[in-house]
Amino acid sequence: MITRFPPEPNGYLHVGHAKSICVNFGMARDYAGRCHLRFDDTNPAKEEQEYVDSIIDSVKWLGFDWEHKGPEGAGTHLYYASDYFDRLYEMAEYLITAGFAYVDSQSAEDMAANRGNFNTPGTNSPFRNRPADESLQLFRDMKAGKFKDGEHILRAKISEDAMASPNMNLRDPAIYRIRHAHHHRTGDKWCIYPMYDYTHPISDALENITHSICTLEFQDHRPFYDWLLATLAAGGFFQQPVPKQYEFSRLNLTYIVTSKRKLRQLVEENIVDGWDDPRLPTLVGMRRRGFTPEGIQLMCERTGVTKSDGWIDYGVLEGAVREDLDPKAPRAIAVLRPLKLIVDNFDANDSVECSSPVHPHHPELGNRTFPFTRELWIEEEDFMEVPTKGYFRFFPPIDGQPGARVRLKYGFVVECTGYDKDENGKVTAVHVNYFPDSKSGTDGANNYKVKGNITWVSAAAALAAEVRLYDRLFTEAQPDSGGKDFKEFLNPNAKEVITAYLEPGLKDALPEQRFQFERHGYFVADRVDSQPGKPVFNRIVTLKDSWAAK
Repeated sequence: MITRFPPEPNGYLHVGHAKSICVNFGMARDYAGRCHLRFDDTNPAKEEQEYVDSIIDSVKWLGFDWEHKGPEGAGTHLYYASDYFDRLYEMAEYLITAGFAYVDSQSAEDMAANRGNFNTPGTNSPFRNRPADESLQLFRDMKAGKFKDGEHILRAKISEDAMASPNMNLRDPAIYRIRHAHHHRTGDKWCIYPMYDYTHPISDALENITHSICTLEFQDHRPFYDWLLATLAAGGFFQQPVPKQYEFSRLNLTYIVTSKRKLRQLVEENIVDGWDDPRLPTLVGMRRRGFTPEGIQLMCERTGVTKSDGWIDYGVLEGAVREDLDPKAPRAIAVLRPLKLIVDNFDANDSVECSSPVHPHHPELGNRTFPFTRELWIEEEDFMEVPTKGYFRFFPPIDGQPGARVRLKYGFVVECTGYDKDENGKVTAVHVNYFPDSKSGTDGANNYKVKGNITWVSAAAALAAEVRLYDRLFTEAQPDSGGKDFKEFLNPNAKEVITAYLEPGLKDALPEQRFQFERHGYFVADRVDSQPGKPVFNRIVTLKDSWAAK
């Protein structure tokens, strides 16, 4: 089996491309074949080397490559459609001389009008029966740069009644157009460029692709794919068997848009912070968000390969990423919404070392340590002046009853004695007393039965760090359907930047290193903005899916 992934280098790959990458490279891997990476670089006006480099990097990041080490020998299978421009041109001349193509000189407006629509047959071009030698000379003059963009176009002539075909793709499709533009690989050698539907099947055949696997929108293009290869095989350009095209349904994830135009709009209008914004479904954005290649592959595997279009809930992707991260992400404590906790009966100059496992299911990874001091940070939500029913965290003494007793996780049991407020009535600090014999891991800890167990960090030792809380970019499951402006459904809470307090060991976090912040979810040190000793963290996903409840 030989498959291929053929992106056009005119933008950044997104999660939909990830599905195609996983299908093509994955099937080749599973069936001991190989997969080619081939750039469909036939439109120089929109293509850039930047996109080529990004695509190569993204495919490798997902865990795939095009280095083959099969029984027939090793090889690098990285290709460009522009590698075949001379061969493509040669085949186009053959189609003209054999009566299967002609140069059309209609205006773009007349050509569109004469093409018809799904309910109306098309009308033959007045140039359709142009003599082959005349079309051939015009085509050579097009190549020589004698005409302006759009002045002529080369069209295939599949059959005498092709313009009446119910399949619009068979109505004398364009196969070459004039475009005076600099190409990122061939420079100014060419001013005519082949169309995708013409280039793609020929490239497959030249590379001996066996399974041309693509998404369902190309299903109606398959008859031309088959006709072109059969025609050129009959002309002696290929040996049978030629490649076969197979279609599968594209990945439709809720709460995102994957249209290149709409993604570009989000970037160019500064709605997001660039193509690698962690809110975007681009692969560079998903990588920066902290999604793992293994999690994305797991999602693609679970959604399967089918022939029917449907929508996959975004939660499936988040669930796959959680499942991948849970067994391997080291644990850490972070306080995201800090409130000061003062242990009144603990010496201000003292410190007690506490410890907890790096990972609760991997004791071989050892423990991490952090200090217990007189002033700590806890989460704002861990204190209530007047507790609600079932609230087991901090609240003050009420009606002569003592305040709540709570265990500071990995530390001591403490009892709330009071709190401070500012002039606006906002709680600024909670006061507690601790029980010296209650430290976790000691015999005395068993003497204290409490229902509340909360996370904390030392105010003196904590690392103050920028943390970016990311959420879904849209509030609507299908933001670009129904004819509405997709920007109406932008989620105003998709990004929140806060200063959080983290356990001190996190200062050494490396870019792209992932952690589970206990209680809060999975986070990654930003691959761009993190600096040595000063990491910036992005929230990857919360610990569980709370979107439906919201």
